[in-house]
Amino acid sequence: PSRSKAEQVRPRLCAVTVDLDEVYCYSAIHGLGSLPGAADHAVYLKALPRLAEVFARLSVPATFFVVGKDLEHAHARRALQDLHAHGHEIGNHSQDHFYDLTRRPRDEQRAQVQRGADSIERAVGVRPVGFRSPGYTVTDALLSVLQELDVGYDSSVFPCPGYYAAKVAAISGYRLLGRTSHSIIDHPRVLSAPADPYRIGTPYTRRGSGLLELPIGVTHVLTGRLPFIGTSVVMAGAEGARWLCRGMLGRPLINLELHGMDAADADEDGLTALRRSQPDLRKSAQEKLATLEAVITQLGAAGYEFVTLAQAADRFAHAA
Repeated sequence: PSRSKAEQVRPRLCAVTVDLDEVYCYSAIHGLGSLPGAADHAVYLKALPRLAEVFARLSVPATFFVVGKDLEHAHARRALQDLHAHGHEIGNHSQDHFYDLTRRPRDEQRAQVQRGADSIERAVGVRPVGFRSPGYTVTDALLSVLQELDVGYDSSVFPCPGYYAAKVAAISGYRLLGRTSHSIIDHPRVLSAPADPYRIGTPYTRRGSGLLELPIGVTHVLTGRLPFIGTSVVMAGAEGARWLCRGMLGRPLINLELHGMDAADADEDGLTALRRSQPDLRKSAQEKLATLEAVITQLGAAGYEFVTLAQAADRFAHAA
């Protein structure tokens, strides 16, 4: 049967997503030790309230991917409950945020996904629908675990040559300095994966009939599939951010992936020890948030509807 005119209209959805990786995750990436006191909890205590204020002012429902073990802290549970009460989606980012999750035994992968979901459900009373793997790294084996556990969607695939090259360079550089990064390199086949929502096949970088994948944002092929994530946007400056934003227009789903660190301030939040390794900390929280707000406003002016990833998944479930 022919589709109605309304059904033939290409979606124009934007999901703003935030990985709430706490400061210890960045210390692990850069091969550094933990920071003292409250600084090690700066994402939840300092950065998250800033992001929540921006989203409230712009009426943007966001999706926050949460590491289960962080909910052992009362301040994190309270923050999550407040986000849920204000209509934001809470997604599963695993229990312990092991960067090498895909290299661990299948039973451990399953436990990390299940325990992360359990921790979130205990905190907010609702089981998460979606999953994002630490470091964006997935495999067919991990995705099959998600399907076994009836996860509604995955949002980990990041088919970005620039990000892949930068990650390889950073890990190699730390090795030369005698520091061990906990981050790992994905298989290069990820670079050939679709950049728009699709159902995974085998391998997961091909279209098939499996789990729904909502990839991390990259610009169109003609602009080099550049990363459209918080770090690249805030580091590009005002004009660069506008250019990256234009490079996303036309995608049926713009998945603007942020991290809590994108709203952190090195001086105000006690993170000066990370500034040398974490380039975005060389900008103030005020500068970064102004750039992110401008990008969100630009996308809204281009006709994009802001939704949570779960809402996007509902829209694409039958079309992908």
